[in-house]
Amino acid sequence: MIIGTAGHIDHGKTTLVKALTGVDCDRLKEEKARGITLDLGYAYAPLPDGDRLGFIDVPGHEKLIHNMLAGATGIDFALLVIAADDGPMPQTREHLDIIELLGIRNGAVALTKIDSVSPERLTLVKAEIAYLLADTMLMDAPLFPVAAVTGEGIADLRTYLDQQAGQLGTRSRQGGFRLAIDRCFTLSGAGTVVTGTAFSGAVHTGDTLLLSPPAKSVRVRSLRVQDTTADTGCAGQRIALALAGIEKADVARGMWLLAPRLHAPIRRFDAMIRVLPGQPKLKHWTQVHLHLGGEDVPARIALLTADEISPGDEQCAQITLERDIGALSGDRFILRDAAARHTIGGGRVLDIFPPTRKKRTPERLAMLAALADDNPATALQLASSQHASGVDLDLYALNRNLDSDALHAIVGQLGLRQVGSTAFSATNWQALEERLLAALATEHMRAPDMPGVERDRLRRLTLPTLDRAVFDALLAAPLGDGRIAQTNAWLHHPEHRVQMAADDHDLWQTLKPLLDAAPYNPPRVRDVANATGVLEDTVRALFKRVARIGEAYPVAHDHYFTASAVADLARRVAAINERDGMARAAPLRDEIGGGRKVAIHILEFFDRIGYTRRVRDTHVLRGNPAQFGT
Repeated sequence: MIIGTAGHIDHGKTTLVKALTGVDCDRLKEEKARGITLDLGYAYAPLPDGDRLGFIDVPGHEKLIHNMLAGATGIDFALLVIAADDGPMPQTREHLDIIELLGIRNGAVALTKIDSVSPERLTLVKAEIAYLLADTMLMDAPLFPVAAVTGEGIADLRTYLDQQAGQLGTRSRQGGFRLAIDRCFTLSGAGTVVTGTAFSGAVHTGDTLLLSPPAKSVRVRSLRVQDTTADTGCAGQRIALALAGIEKADVARGMWLLAPRLHAPIRRFDAMIRVLPGQPKLKHWTQVHLHLGGEDVPARIALLTADEISPGDEQCAQITLERDIGALSGDRFILRDAAARHTIGGGRVLDIFPPTRKKRTPERLAMLAALADDNPATALQLASSQHASGVDLDLYALNRNLDSDALHAIVGQLGLRQVGSTAFSATNWQALEERLLAALATEHMRAPDMPGVERDRLRRLTLPTLDRAVFDALLAAPLGDGRIAQTNAWLHHPEHRVQMAADDHDLWQTLKPLLDAAPYNPPRVRDVANATGVLEDTVRALFKRVARIGEAYPVAHDHYFTASAVADLARRVAAINERDGMARAAPLRDEIGGGRKVAIHILEFFDRIGYTRRVRDTHVLRGNPAQFGT
């Protein structure tokens, strides 16, 4: 269990932690000279079960709230420290507000310095504390009167903390590893060391992680978990990681150590925001300081349902940041005013992939409400019904930090149709199939003299945003049961037939053997005319009509390949892509023989019709060989 102190300056937070653990958290020379805490301090104490309590001691000065916030995120238990002589003070109230906004429900109150006040004062300050905590998450928190100097009450408080640690249990290790960095230093023999609280997942010695946002790969050389040497650390623990592949100068508070798949730096996200009672109304496009994890970044608030949020109310908003940060759905954050003097509110991240348009539609607001539900299935179910082109499961899982097992369980629970990394509701999948059949019928009516529709054109007519692999899966059922037939590259109804005129057919049967004899480099129009004595213009006009019905393709000017040759070439290009990750002219030339020039013409033809995409001097597969038939 990670315990975070909270409270006004000079109320005895550091002294109390030392009394509980024996560790002085003031590690800086200036802290010891001035007698106040300036930055985060850390201490640990053993538990009866062999585990260890972790303490994060935070500064109480109003000008050091940014340091306090860097330590407050990720704690399990709030120890609100109030001095009996002062009672609740401004930073007591602000720290309590921050505890509320971060959703920390477990806590206790330590009433310190009881040895310096009268019994009457003690009674009065207890009443002030009860009034302060009314209607807060800590309203039922126990109060422990203590005197850290004499030790009075310390044992009772420590016993209670040990009991709470036992009841809290172990956090789930599901999801990828995330650690919010709050400190970095170098250590002789260990190199660069970072510390922080693990938000999710688990890490092991030898793991490769990513420093985010900079996207620098690091290897975990060794671990200390709760200040004890270990091979594994997990969510809810304070972890120090000795890293290889990084220098101290490359690391800053506010960065994250992540499982590589979770690296997704953002400058915008949608969130639910609450404004604290007693603060001014939060207006649209207000400039603020946003604190998330250990980060402090200027931001602006775009409200989505009204022009302002009244004190005590909450509303959905899109937050635009001045620089990239790391965040995932469910992360809590704090908002301070532009001058960083007052905490004005806070909230919870909902979506790190927000739309730039139509962000205030009823459908989008309904989605944000679903994303606010702790059950990840709620949002996925709604998204699958809203999006005809399907839900990107990779982005959905990244936003919620779901591992593959958890994601597959949700997809199965909801009965979604999954194609690759895209999911569809059963209703939308059926509707897409109906749109496919309707689009094909419409094209037959529009162009009855055409042999059918090419696969990629039919995909665009069905739904332009539909992924090619998804369309192939959608087409499989009607192709399989005979509702759609395929002739070469053309898709058509089984009863739809377009045939060549008799004269064209006879002449094609005469000329086609010349093309079949050299399928990967057939003779050009002029060569066919010279070889057969047929007029060049007649050959050219015939080949154009044959290409129109899909029996041949104009791969280059006056250079026609048969449909079967093109289908075979498409399979070869796909095989080269699978083997090498892309296709080039030289490997294709080696496959089919002939010169490099014809191989270039073939690849450029596939680029032109969208089967491949040119990337510098390579050709990357986009389509499916099945689109050319068998």
